[in-house]
Amino acid sequence: MLKVKNISFGYSSSSILEKLNFKLKRGENLAIIGESGSGKSTLLKLIYGEYDLNKGEIFWKDTKILGPKFNLVIGYDFMKYVTQEFDLMPYTTVEENIGKHLSRFFPEEKQKRTDELIKVVELQAFAKRKVKNLSGGQKQRVAIARALAKEPEILLLDEPFSHIDNFKKQSLRRNVFNYLKQNNITCLVATHDKHDVLGFSDEMIVLHHKKIIAKDTPENLYTHPKSPLIASFFGEFNTINGKLYYSNQLKIVADSDYKAVVKQSYFNGKNWLIETLFNGESLFIEHPNSIFENVEIYFEIQK
Repeated sequence: MLKVKNISFGYSSSSILEKLNFKLKRGENLAIIGESGSGKSTLLKLIYGEYDLNKGEIFWKDTKILGPKFNLVIGYDFMKYVTQEFDLMPYTTVEENIGKHLSRFFPEEKQKRTDELIKVVELQAFAKRKVKNLSGGQKQRVAIARALAKEPEILLLDEPFSHIDNFKKQSLRRNVFNYLKQNNITCLVATHDKHDVLGFSDEMIVLHHKKIIAKDTPENLYTHPKSPLIASFFGEFNTINGKLYYSNQLKIVADSDYKAVVKQSYFNGKNWLIETLFNGESLFIEHPNSIFENVEIYFEIQK
């Protein structure tokens, strides 16, 4: 179990995180969300032991996580951290990077393990290619596979799919997160992308103004967002009479107590996002078709 106990951290006189507490069981997936600068990456680095805590403690099982004041080499054998910088060996191949830390005394097992992870990150066609000739997204996939090679107990991922194009993202997420579940690997993922969370994370924490302002399942946070910040992570939202509603909770009807004027229509694939003017502010409604500008419409709230 990971235990983060009342931790605080800051650079010199600048406070970044204050009094954070949470626990995570073996094999669970925790998403960390928040605006840029909210401390997501800093929290992962503290858990990895890259920084010394100002206050509090972090434990993995019975092992206390300590920073560079106590460890000559940062990190622990049971934990891997995948950053956005990758830190790969550019002049060796994909399979050589992934198998770098695997024992050479058992070549068949090493090759089997390497091939398995190459398949997880969908790089079979690039196994023999040197890393320096890969795209940014392909390098990111190599970094994830290499982190998994020695079967860590806990994996820290910082924006793990940010460089990967949409053609690969969906299947890659499924492969990686399913692999972690099947192998009982605890995962913390710092992300700004809701698709890294929905369907995969057991719980989410939301960082804001140095603190955890919410901790719950993705489903509960989506269904009952307690603030505009949380709602904005999941999609377009509106505030009506002090309550938050997503654009898909509003429906255009023939007549109702709510009237708005169309400003713009945006095609988003499965439907159109209609921007309207309601009580002097923009309000967004999902609709099957586009609507001409300045047309008056009526809408109702579907809870």
